[in-house]
Amino acid sequence: MNDFDFFAGTWDVTNRWLADFLDADSGWEEFPAVSRATRHFDGAASFDEIEFPTKGFAGMTLRLYDPEREQWSLNWASRRTGTLFPPVVGRFDAASGTGVFEGEDTYEGKAVLVRFVWSGTETGSPRWEQFFSADGAETWVHNWTMDFTRRAAGTAA
Repeated sequence: MNDFDFFAGTWDVTNRWLADFLDADSGWEEFPAVSRATRHFDGAASFDEIEFPTKGFAGMTLRLYDPEREQWSLNWASRRTGTLFPPVVGRFDAASGTGVFEGEDTYEGKAVLVRFVWSGTETGSPRWEQFFSADGAETWVHNWTMDFTRRAAGTAA
């Protein structure tokens, strides 16, 4: 249940996303962010706020561990929309340390399956990736990557 303990702290984030989340050929854009994450409920909850200064928006994620199902729900909210998006749920694989979380959502009015993948969580440079499928999981478009670098203690936020 302490799977997200690694994330507590302040991170510089390098983002890459597709111009169109459903078009793998739409071109990549890179931009910075800063994330501040905290641990709660003895490791059964994690919260972070991420700011995208060059994009003019921010978001937050609440992660909650369900001990009965032995899985996490990841709940994203955006300052742009003021709404809570549908959660993705899943777990970490103990052998690989990779977490896979999936759920249903919409993108520009189209129903999509969403997949988040956390990897490198045992390193000082974890990675988060997002994938969308508009065809019932037959194909996936990798549309967003965040590479995290932990800020040194005492570094200005």
